[in-house]
Amino acid sequence: MSAPVLRLGTRRSLLARTQSQWVADRIEKAAADAGEVVRVELVELVTRGDTSSAPLASFGGVGVFVSRLREALLAGEVDVAVHSLKDLPTPPAAGLVLAAVPTREDPRDVLVARDGLTLAELPPGARIGTGSPRRAAQLRALGLDLDIVDLRGNVDTRLRQVEEGRLDAVVLARAGLARLGRLDEATEVLDPLLMLPAPGQGALAVECRDPRRADGSVDAADEAVVAAVRPLDDPAVRAAVTAERTVLATLEVGCAAPLGALAEVVDDDNGPVLSVRAVAAAADGSVTLRRSLTGPLDRPVDVGNAVAALLVEDGAGELVPRLLLAHAERRIDPAESQPDPAAPNPPTSSPRTTSTREGDQ
Repeated sequence: MSAPVLRLGTRRSLLARTQSQWVADRIEKAAADAGEVVRVELVELVTRGDTSSAPLASFGGVGVFVSRLREALLAGEVDVAVHSLKDLPTPPAAGLVLAAVPTREDPRDVLVARDGLTLAELPPGARIGTGSPRRAAQLRALGLDLDIVDLRGNVDTRLRQVEEGRLDAVVLARAGLARLGRLDEATEVLDPLLMLPAPGQGALAVECRDPRRADGSVDAADEAVVAAVRPLDDPAVRAAVTAERTVLATLEVGCAAPLGALAEVVDDDNGPVLSVRAVAAAADGSVTLRRSLTGPLDRPVDVGNAVAALLVEDGAGELVPRLLLAHAERRIDPAESQPDPAAPNPPTSSPRTTSTREGDQ
């Protein structure tokens, strides 16, 4: 009997295919370690985000790279889909399950600049390319008199802008360069004190069809797919990205908003805890609100909610409506950008007493 084949849906970009192949290899290895044989085949799919060169914000940003893969899953065209977790809308998708959040790459951003320059060494007026409102807002907040240029395209396209002299620098996710074997091209890894990454950056999301049916039955084939993917899940990474994405969901902004968050598992006297930092910024960088908080590792939603509540206390509520208004009529699917009705409300007090206000920048 031939080995079962799992069809893994992926975007066509080199980075997406590299990430998906990484997941495919680990699914096959996990099966082999369990004494089983599973083959994984990549199925390339084209998303709207891949075919449009317009700024992501012009058509919402939320779900731009995800919707087509989810449609293929629900239609039975593929059995597994791999996403960059930062692209995943925060509400769960009906009929799908996040079966695994694998080991995470370094989530920080990097600068790739001409002549090996660092951010501080760039001259006034230097042209820096990024398609991320989050990166643009935090760069503007530094007050370095930089010219922030909107930039789309795959990693190679962005780096070529610097190589050919059209831009002085670009800002990219370190994880993407690492996965493509091009990390040596980064001229500086940006400290989170300067640039907090997007919620979920550096992590992957592996989605499958939910084997549970409305009538209470369980689909055996879908259950077998989930079982094949589950060994890839890293509980600590899942907790960290859950906290980060809860900040995003609680503030009710999509992935195109100028909001960053980073959660890390650290040790204190009582064992591992979750340390969460977040920033909410005005698009022009004129206002930057930062908060941090440490809480229980097994309560990532509570910790994320509490950090979001602190940001709201500081005035993020005045920023968020403007962010929502800017994107309200440009979303691909308004339903994707709604908060999860099942998510807990922000607690009235912090889960631990180690909240610190980092101040405006």
